[in-house]
Amino acid sequence: MHMTSRMAAAAIIATSLLGGAASAQGLGTPSGQITLVAQSADVGVGWTWGHGTLVYGHHRYSFTVKGGTVVAVGYSKVVGTGTVYNLKHLHDFDGTYVAGNGEATLGNGVGGSVLHNGNGVTIRIDTVSKGARLATAAQGLELTLDQ
Repeated sequence: MHMTSRMAAAAIIATSLLGGAASAQGLGTPSGQITLVAQSADVGVGWTWGHGTLVYGHHRYSFTVKGGTVVAVGYSKVVGTGTVYNLKHLHDFDGTYVAGNGEATLGNGVGGSVLHNGNGVTIRIDTVSKGARLATAAQGLELTLDQ
């Protein structure tokens, strides 16, 4: 088995375990779905940018993604889908979401994160990434609905 295939298989297993742990912790009430596409470029301090769609209350809303990583090097493109929890009012979606995970991508990678913002909104997201990137755990993503 190639190294990339082994890494992808390990990431799939880890993502499955994360999903089970997230369900067991009780993330709250599902209230919407998101899809996003983001890119990260890093040399020391990293930068992430992209766009996405929130489906909430039978409507679609576009949003932008931007943020940073404390210590990272490389480039990756991430495509993600996820469930939004505890979104009671549309304006509560905007904010800086914090995740406590790292990333190691070489070729193709699979991952998952649980993100939280200061308005009580949680997003459980599964991602597929391409590129070559190594990042630490501290990262914040600002999600802002387009006007």
